[in-house]
Amino acid sequence: MLRLYATTAGLIVEKNGRCITPTVALSLDALFHATDPVALVAAAFASGRATAAPVAATLLAPLQSQEVWAAGVTYFRSRTARMEESKVAGGGSFYDRVYEADRPEIFFKATPHRVAAPGTGVGIRSDSRWNVPEPELTLAINASGKIFGYTLGNDMSSRDIEGENPLYLPQAKVYHRSAALGPCLVVTTTLPAADAIIAIEIFRAGATVFSGQTTVGQIKRPLASLADWLFRDNTFPHGAYLMTGTGVVPPDAFTLQPADEIRISLEPVGILVNHVL
Repeated sequence: MLRLYATTAGLIVEKNGRCITPTVALSLDALFHATDPVALVAAAFASGRATAAPVAATLLAPLQSQEVWAAGVTYFRSRTARMEESKVAGGGSFYDRVYEADRPEIFFKATPHRVAAPGTGVGIRSDSRWNVPEPELTLAINASGKIFGYTLGNDMSSRDIEGENPLYLPQAKVYHRSAALGPCLVVTTTLPAADAIIAIEIFRAGATVFSGQTTVGQIKRPLASLADWLFRDNTFPHGAYLMTGTGVVPPDAFTLQPADEIRISLEPVGILVNHVL
């Protein structure tokens, strides 16, 4: 298993606690273009120059030209929350139906410039009153549709806007700093086990105001099938990231506030830390 960190000084590859700087030309775009990304990073590690471990303050989101997409209502908890928030507008049954349907909900989430790096701020909409983070296993998929790794994603969501009308989903999901990725990209052909824990903790003025966790095995759909649906009749010349849905939803009375700190964790990715702008 290899961990790839994007930093302000360039890429760093880590394996078993040893870090290297590639001495061969390597970029994230090259990685997502490669037929065998795992072999490409392994070769770069084998020939690289030893370096210090990455410093948190230098981390960047692990993407270059990749689009970020997302799958919704893949957990039963997400289905229930979406139905509850949209019931007044008459859209509650939509989420029950998509949870049971063969075709998943897949939507565009972010271009690279909308993605927050680890340690930086994520945004909440000025015209929304109900905003939550969504911790998600996020798949790295190369240009030919092959899953070659994963990272952590924060799919920021304006629940009141989506709940008012499902057609407002793009506004509830796509805006400046509406997503975060990191802290590293795990490059591997082995996806997390069913019992792998995705956890979130939100701090306000130093105190925990929400925490929760779920497991990867609670995702209803096979991960490979989500990638297949994303690439169906679509092309991604630079590859793509796909957030796979959330199984942790704060209570309805909760909304994010400026300066809140969000900590999302999944081993072996680590902890993705962001604050609210």
